[in-house]
Amino acid sequence: MKFYKKRWIQSGIALICSLAIVLSVFPVLADNEEINNLEDQSSSLESELQGINEDILALSDEISTTEMQVEMLNGEIARTSDELDEAMANEERQYEDMKARIKYMYEHGNATLLELLFSAEDMSDFLNKADFIENLSEYDRNALNDLKDIHQQIEDEQKTLETQQASLTDLQEQLQNQQTELQAKADATSTNLADVQARLQQAKEEEAARIAAEEEAARQAAASVNNNPGSGNSGGGYDNSVVNGGGIDASTDDVTLLAAIIQCEAYQTYDALLAVATVIMNRVESPRFPNSISGVIYASGQFEPVWTGRLENVLNSGPTSLSMQVAQDAINGARLAAVSDCYYFLYAPYTDRDGVVIGDNVFFQSW
Repeated sequence: MKFYKKRWIQSGIALICSLAIVLSVFPVLADNEEINNLEDQSSSLESELQGINEDILALSDEISTTEMQVEMLNGEIARTSDELDEAMANEERQYEDMKARIKYMYEHGNATLLELLFSAEDMSDFLNKADFIENLSEYDRNALNDLKDIHQQIEDEQKTLETQQASLTDLQEQLQNQQTELQAKADATSTNLADVQARLQQAKEEEAARIAAEEEAARQAAASVNNNPGSGNSGGGYDNSVVNGGGIDASTDDVTLLAAIIQCEAYQTYDALLAVATVIMNRVESPRFPNSISGVIYASGQFEPVWTGRLENVLNSGPTSLSMQVAQDAINGARLAAVSDCYYFLYAPYTDRDGVVIGDNVFFQSW
């Protein structure tokens, strides 16, 4: 009789747990839909922001090119102005010389010219001196005309350069206005993105809290069925043995990238580095995360060193030999047993989350 009563109690508890699970499906579906919608919005805004930033960079390059062209034109205008001043001075000197000769001829009359002609020793000398007088007058006329032509040419060139300068200045102003508008759009998009990501983070935290509550309820129900009151946290130390989780194919770049991120996130001890590497490899092998090392590491908002630039600095300088060794071991299949089922970690001194503490990080299974 006691046996059947015990079976009846167990069946009742199982029925209650089943009803709780069925009823919990509806808020789960709603929560998942909200998270998916927020993730879609976040992805769309990130793509839009990336496009705007690329446009801003392109405009910046175009503005720089235009500024360079304006500066070059300013130099050409200054050079042309100097040449114009010099041409005007030459024209003025030529004109003054010609006036001096005309004045001399006027003051001394035609007698000087006649004396020059009559001083000829023969007909050939006479003709030469007559040609000299004619050539002198023609030289003055031609030289003055040439100077005027040069003056006009330089003046025209200066006007052309000034027109080009005005056009480039207008273009530069238009580009700067476009850049200002794009920057305002980028700021607004960033604000919207931050809002969506904050809502997404809150939704994920609420979902994680709900899952944790359900898991705790399930554990308590199982403990009741088995008439086992349960025990507290195990506490103390961690299992530092290394287990084989299965290796994957990876390139040299993958090994270096994994070494760099674990170096950024952990102490330079084998256990601390392998613990972080184990979490990353767990994600690579889980359908909930990207299925590549680079995909996991560069997933949006997952690893702080990615967006602060620390990862890039380590990649540029090269990871340490210990980091490279641990990364290669992890890719070959090595996993730290204590965190072999963990997918997350945080800096231990600044969180009260329960988990396995290794080095300065606390590792746990779900968010």
